[in-house]
Amino acid sequence: MNAVKGLIAIHHIGSTSVPGLPAKPIIDLLPVFVSETARDTARVPVEALGYDWMGEYGLPDRAYARMSDPGTGARRFHAHGYAAGHPDIARHLAFRNALRENAALRAGYASVKAACAARHPEGGEGYGACKAGWINKAEARALERFS
Repeated sequence: MNAVKGLIAIHHIGSTSVPGLPAKPIIDLLPVFVSETARDTARVPVEALGYDWMGEYGLPDRAYARMSDPGTGARRFHAHGYAAGHPDIARHLAFRNALRENAALRAGYASVKAACAARHPEGGEGYGACKAGWINKAEARALERFS
């Protein structure tokens, strides 16, 4: 974390952070910055670490970066950076924690992911949109429990 000034935490989120949940081999990270200024000025040091800086990439107040394997080109990391106190931090962590704690929720999500993957084998936006309704409901319940 010393390489990026203003970075105060990095959380492992996404399916790879939940034992027993099927996942693509891409690790989702949630870097938390001390401020919006620190988040926005992290571009150069984050790129020096080998990430492609994508900016908000469709989500306001987010700094998105991704890293691919230099040899194969396969995506390895997604980093969704926010300033401390942003509500998406609590949302991501609550959903992760709920999935870790609740086997039935985890099984439900695995089923939704499998159905969406079958409908959208190309992945991407179609796959994400397919899961969105289920995730939004689960996140709302998780926020009630873990906030």
